[in-house]
Amino acid sequence: MTPPPGVFARSCGLFYSRCKMMALQTQTLFISAGHSMSDPGATGNGLTEADVVLDFRDRLCDYLADKLVFGRDGQPGQNLPLRQACEMAKRHDVAVEFHCNAFSRPTATGVETLSDASGKRLGALLCHSMASVMGIANRGAKGEGSGQHSRLAFVRAGGIIVELFFITNPNDLATYRDNLDALVTEVGQVLIAEVCEPEYSDAA
Repeated sequence: MTPPPGVFARSCGLFYSRCKMMALQTQTLFISAGHSMSDPGATGNGLTEADVVLDFRDRLCDYLADKLVFGRDGQPGQNLPLRQACEMAKRHDVAVEFHCNAFSRPTATGVETLSDASGKRLGALLCHSMASVMGIANRGAKGEGSGQHSRLAFVRAGGIIVELFFITNPNDLATYRDNLDALVTEVGQVLIAEVCEPEYSDAA
């Protein structure tokens, strides 16, 4: 799939960013927020998943906008319904969708990813990078059978679900907020390395 830069495909709600260095990108990328205000997801510490993941998705897309060509699931503050997000994931080489974990015990902590076998290597890289930036537990790259998740269809479509932190843990939330800019940069750099040739440079 080779999208035209800077084109909004209205039929699927997908925005393609402009890219200064397209020739070095070898794989297509799709970035999804797992929730929106119509499907807010888990709640904790006065926030919903939608509050967190829409903001993170938008920040990440802003960071990558002049570095990669990528698809996203809607305009800022919006996301596609699961069925449409899965269809878009199938059309891209790499697809990531952001979520927050939640648990009844507020001390549950850490980052993790859910994917099929083909996504575990990238999932492990994302987990290591995010855990290092935030200083919280690395729960690892897991298969879709490791837990119940309302959007596991995204995994079956070839995507990776990225659990940023536990929204029910006040310490996780605090360290996420304190390190948000660094986290966006780190995740962005992992994705750049995944979809571009090794000699890609972010110096431009």
